[in-house]
Amino acid sequence: MAAHRSLSTMFMFMFMALLLVKTMSMKNPNYNGDNNWISASATFYGDMSGGETMQGACGYGDLFKQGYGLETAALSTALFNNGSTCGACFEIKCVNDPQWCYPNAGSITITASNFCPPSFQPGGWCDPPRQHFDLSMPMFTKLAYFRAGIIPVQYRRVPCVKKGGIKYEIKGNPYWLLVLVYNVGGAGDVVSVRIKGSNTDWIQMSRNWGQNWQTGNNLVGQSLSFVVSGSDGKTVSEYDFVPSNWQFGQTYEGKNNL
Repeated sequence: MAAHRSLSTMFMFMFMALLLVKTMSMKNPNYNGDNNWISASATFYGDMSGGETMQGACGYGDLFKQGYGLETAALSTALFNNGSTCGACFEIKCVNDPQWCYPNAGSITITASNFCPPSFQPGGWCDPPRQHFDLSMPMFTKLAYFRAGIIPVQYRRVPCVKKGGIKYEIKGNPYWLLVLVYNVGGAGDVVSVRIKGSNTDWIQMSRNWGQNWQTGNNLVGQSLSFVVSGSDGKTVSEYDFVPSNWQFGQTYEGKNNL
């Protein structure tokens, strides 16, 4: 009887584990390793140097300095989601256009770094509800001949792979703190940032634009802690890693990533 109960217990734990995996897959369908590709289109802007792709609506500034390089894209209104998609990573491949798609080109992976504004003209590529990626020229030409102009693609969300910890660039003034959160792994996009001074409770920051987060609290002279949450539900907590003598314009790197 004891052996029978042990066997029953083992099967019960196996069933619960399978149920948990299924539940997690349903919760985060973009990260379960399936092939749920979505149809969209892609163009490019700028030249091979990528100078025109710097700065942008996500607030990352110099993409080379921040570690994103040219593996980036501006997203149409339907994908940009008012800036909350900034930092997310997408795998993209050229499809169904043998005239322009490179044979066996495979796919590219990009980070959302900018906004492709709608033109509200007939056939506007970035007009809602169209799903569209405006790539850097070097990334576009990994998939298709540049003369194509616009190509049909398929895409899917993929986890972002970053080196090192999450980085925090502190800007603003003593009465208005603005923090750019970047180099975020995992889901890549940040949905919540909380900050704590060594003399305060936790403060919920609000999104200013892109991945710039703000608060009106004066935290000068205090060491800083952060709690960052991604859209996949994962959270990173970093305690007192920004020293009390921090300066505006400086960037501080945490030890962990999503």
